[in-house]
This record gives sequence, C-alpha cells and structure tokens, in this order.
Amino acid sequence: MEFQDKTAIVTGGSEGIGKAMAASLCRAGARVLITARREDVLSAAAEVIGCEYAVGDVASEDDCRRIVGDFVQRRGRLDLMVNNAGFGIFKPLVEMELSELESVYRTNVFGAFLMGREAARHFVEQDAGCLVNVASTAALKGGRGGTAYASSKFALRGMTDAWRAELRPHNVRVILCNPSEVQTPFAEKAGYQQQVSPKKLIAEDVADALMGVLRTDDRGFVPEFSVWATNPF
Repeated sequence: MEFQDKTAIVTGGSEGIGKAMAASLCRAGARVLITARREDVLSAAAEVIGCEYAVGDVASEDDCRRIVGDFVQRRGRLDLMVNNAGFGIFKPLVEMELSELESVYRTNVFGAFLMGREAARHFVEQDAGCLVNVASTAALKGGRGGTAYASSKFALRGMTDAWRAELRPHNVRVILCNPSEVQTPFAEKAGYQQQVSPKKLIAEDVADALMGVLRTDDRGFVPEFSVWATNPF
C-alpha cells in the first residue's frame, strides 16, 4: 500500500496505539481522521498529529454512520480503516456484572463491527480497501480475570476471519494485529498498576509493525500477526 494521499480513519485515535498509528500514517502522506469520545483529548491529539478529527462513540450506530459518511463525502473515498478503539474490565467471573461485560462488548466488538461495516460498504463499491482490527494476544489465549476483555478479543478475531473471507473477492485486505502488553493509558483505565519498563512495548512499536505490514504491495497481505516484547522481564 502506498500511503501518499490515501485516506484513513483510526478509531481510538486520541492516545496510545491509535494516536501513534495516525501519526505514522500522516508522516507517510496519508489524509487521516481520528475519532474518540472526549473532544478535549481528541482535538489536542489531532493538533499534534496534524490530522482531522471527529468526536463520536463507536458503540453508537448513528455516530459510526456519520463519521464514515462525512469523511467519505469530504475526501471522495476511504482507503483504510483502523479499528483500534477498545478498553478492558478485568474481574473474576464470580464478581463480573452483566452490565460490565456488555459495556466492553459495545466498544470492542459492536464498535468494531459498526465501523467495519460502514467502511466495508465503501470498499466493496470501490473494489479496494484495507481494514485493520487491533485485537490483542488475549485473543489467542484467555487468562484469569479475562472474562470480558479476552472474550471480546476472541470475538473480534472471529469476525475478522469472517470479514476476510467475504471481502477478499472485492480486493479488500483484512488484517488482525495482536499486540502483547503495551505501555499506554490502557492499564490505568482498566484499574490496574502497570510496571513501566524500557523493555516493554510502546505504542510506536505496534504502529511501526502495522505500517510495515500495510506497505506490502496490494497484491498480497499478512492476514494476522502478533507483536511481542523480546524480553519484558
């Protein structure tokens, strides 16, 4: 994929992996829109990155339609969707509330579905496009406390497989990225203390890996890959 003048939407783009990915795309010449729920943080990130932004919640069908529709109307097309928005709640099964499980799924699963669907409609019409879902190594193996988060990423992985099968005949590349632990605001929001270490991944590491995969000529693609810290201990 050549990035110059390509158009891209990155969800969860106000911080962490989404912000790093949007910045990498902009430096490569793409025209990027980031989206998230908090306008103050989102607008500040967009100013630093040098991209467009649209406030919205990926869990809202109306917001997803508006964000994608408005961007395509302005730019004429959509070349890349990066579904990065997500969060986690980590509790033992016996302490998990249904409302908590539902809230994680609304963003991590339903949000990715809604943005992916809106993007795919344009990709099919164009007979071209690229859809990236940012999951987690938790999508490969569940762990203690992972009832909500890990299962949501397993679901995202399953949807990605289904979309890949459906969209390949339309020249659409569907890619799943599984980062291991990354030093971002994710841990603090999830309510646990993350031990900072120069050995652990940072958001830019994941963005670099994604950019490398996306640079593959459009005749081929990497369907799924994981990013691990070499020795985080």
